[in-house]
Amino acid sequence: MTDTLMVGVSGVRGIVGKDLTADVVTRWARGFGRWLREGTSAGGPGPGTSVVLGRDARASGPMFAAAVTAGLNSVGCDVIDIGLVPTPTVQLAVEHHRAGGGIAITASHNPIEWNALKFIGPDGIFLDGIDGARVQKLVAEDGQGLGTTGKVTRDEGAVERHLEAVLRLPAVDVERIRKQKLTVALDTVRGAGGPVMRTLLERLGCEVAGINLETDGHFPRAPEPIPENLGGLSTLVTRAGAALGIAVDPDVDRLAIVDETGTPIGEDYTLAFAVRAVLAGTGETGHRKRIVVCNLSTSLVVEDAARDCGAEVVRTPVGEVHVARTIVRLGAAIGGEGNGGVMYPALHVGRDAPVAAALLLTLLARDGRRVSELVGAAPRYAIVKAKAERGTRKGERGLEDVYAALRKRFPEASVDTQDGLRLAWRDRWLHVRPSNTEPIIRFIAEAPSGAGAKELVDEARRVCAAS
Repeated sequence: MTDTLMVGVSGVRGIVGKDLTADVVTRWARGFGRWLREGTSAGGPGPGTSVVLGRDARASGPMFAAAVTAGLNSVGCDVIDIGLVPTPTVQLAVEHHRAGGGIAITASHNPIEWNALKFIGPDGIFLDGIDGARVQKLVAEDGQGLGTTGKVTRDEGAVERHLEAVLRLPAVDVERIRKQKLTVALDTVRGAGGPVMRTLLERLGCEVAGINLETDGHFPRAPEPIPENLGGLSTLVTRAGAALGIAVDPDVDRLAIVDETGTPIGEDYTLAFAVRAVLAGTGETGHRKRIVVCNLSTSLVVEDAARDCGAEVVRTPVGEVHVARTIVRLGAAIGGEGNGGVMYPALHVGRDAPVAAALLLTLLARDGRRVSELVGAAPRYAIVKAKAERGTRKGERGLEDVYAALRKRFPEASVDTQDGLRLAWRDRWLHVRPSNTEPIIRFIAEAPSGAGAKELVDEARRVCAAS
């Protein structure tokens, strides 16, 4: 196995043809299949387990789908192939088919030369540390086929089931949205989102002005839906006179918003608006608690939204699976991440851009204000990010010295040590943590002004260099 392959608890990713080849993919699929068959997860599946397989629009997808199928079949796992679909559609299909697990072939927002495998457990949630480590061990042992061959079936209805489920959600006010007859500009970066997002918006009575809706994987720009990549969508919003613009990433689990003036508002507002859609007013949550779960690096705009709705915020370490597991454990009404990922457990506990879009449009229809007015009505914050080489001196012991020095420097701050060190004040915070994928230290701060956030980051870097 190549040394530069990036292995995480929920999967593996690399550059196609260099780090990630068909042979590597087959080996990892075989390891995942062996994990399913031995039933290592709680209440795990037994022999003959079925696996849902889906992929995004990257050109290497069909080749890797064949490689995954070969690996799974070789250890006796049946494959349910749902084709080119959003990642949340794969998660939902695992639950629908009561499958042993799923594999999504997607590198999400990574550049075009990348691809990846994401491993999903029988509950539709990505694998966490224990199960991910077991899969890695089985891959390293590289056991060969078991002499039994699984079969392949196809499911052409997964996207339609996903769409119908979104439109049935209790917090989505379909009729009120339809009455607005909104024009929505849409950019799906030629990933998997074009058909599903267009269809959803049209069923909600919207007129869609689209760019990059093809599903050929030829990304015309950097695929992450962050403000600096959304110039084309901004232009389309103003040209079409749209009420807003929506951008999704290639596997359709993250959504970003451009307001009616053509200004990208930042990905954190996606979750903040979804929280208001679900919890504002009477905000019926059924048996679920008025809790919002997000990670330690999510913006204060989400805390403000939760506070306005009388909800508690619980923060987790960075990583979708941590948020998902905490939502389940606490019975939270909603959660997500500041990267535009919304998790609404009334449907499933995974980031889901179609869900985010439907909740966003519900809020706009119900509230009556424009996107820019919703943004302007709440406190504004600026986020500043930086990184530094970790170096050999900054192992776990070295980082503990950095954390201790920062706590001494800021004794008045509240402290969270779930994932590195997070220091928080009423209207600002600083998060210092080691990267999960690179030998670097990440610094992220938020404050009412860019200067205030930069000051926190600069001080943290100075303390780090001196420790």
